[in-house]
Amino acid sequence: MGAKISSTDTKARLERIPNVPPIIAAVPRHVQRPLWSVMIPTYNCLQFLQETLESVLTQDPGPEFMQIAVVDDCSTDGDVRALVEKVGKNRVEYFQQTRNLGSLRNLESCLNLSIGQRVHILHGDDKVALGFYEEIDTLFSAYPEAGAAFTHIRYITEQGTFTNPPLSTETGVVKDFLLKMATSIRVQPPAIVVKRKVYEQLGGFFAVHYGEDWEMWTRIAAHFPVAYSPKPLADYRYLTNNSITQQSIKTGQNMRDITTVINIIQKYLPLNKRKELKRIALTDYALYCAKLANTLYFSDLSSALTQAKGL
Repeated sequence: MGAKISSTDTKARLERIPNVPPIIAAVPRHVQRPLWSVMIPTYNCLQFLQETLESVLTQDPGPEFMQIAVVDDCSTDGDVRALVEKVGKNRVEYFQQTRNLGSLRNLESCLNLSIGQRVHILHGDDKVALGFYEEIDTLFSAYPEAGAAFTHIRYITEQGTFTNPPLSTETGVVKDFLLKMATSIRVQPPAIVVKRKVYEQLGGFFAVHYGEDWEMWTRIAAHFPVAYSPKPLADYRYLTNNSITQQSIKTGQNMRDITTVINIIQKYLPLNKRKELKRIALTDYALYCAKLANTLYFSDLSSALTQAKGL
């Protein structure tokens, strides 16, 4: 028999991993709202945070147009506040949780602390290229029906920076984006900006610590058009630090979480397509794990073997 889970254990898990999308409250009417909220969740990524902040500040249109805030989940790798004050020079808001809540609750705080019409969640180890916000603004202006907009992305690894082929060579609303998202993730967090009213309608991130964004973007795609630019204007740091991604890969939690995500997103899909799309998604992620195992073989044999076991 397996070990019994106490009510205390269940409560502790729900405190860190909500089992339904958290409510994102509307901004009070009396609040003067900027167009943008750039919300930067951080936890033990101090070595990259200055780059992240500078990538935003170099294209800052001013406080009347953009809120910039760091939300720290009680990092232990240095003085986050001091770095924010040094780099931000009173331009960047700083919030610190009273205790470590985990990435999902920190994201929930980011969304509820945001006051802009559009919310960009930019993790503290990622960054954006010059022109990112201008390109996103162009997308929302051209396609006002879109609930979210994103650009192509570059991956930063220890071996260098690379890009995959773009989702499309054309700019515009992505045709059948829901069905595309159902089989594999097509956007990474630093590349996407979401209208705040979308989060207010659909709720925040939930269920898993790895792959929570895949579920979120798919949920958005089920309710709103999503616009895209093939310009690679966002940088996603991949397998370069002791992140949730790294830890999940070491333990195999990535495979368990992705299985959960694939099961959740079935309810967003047309009934007659669910079975086939689920099969494709599971196959695609199994192939990803096999490729990842090959990549890690010489640098992290233990993680490589874990990934080789597959889903």
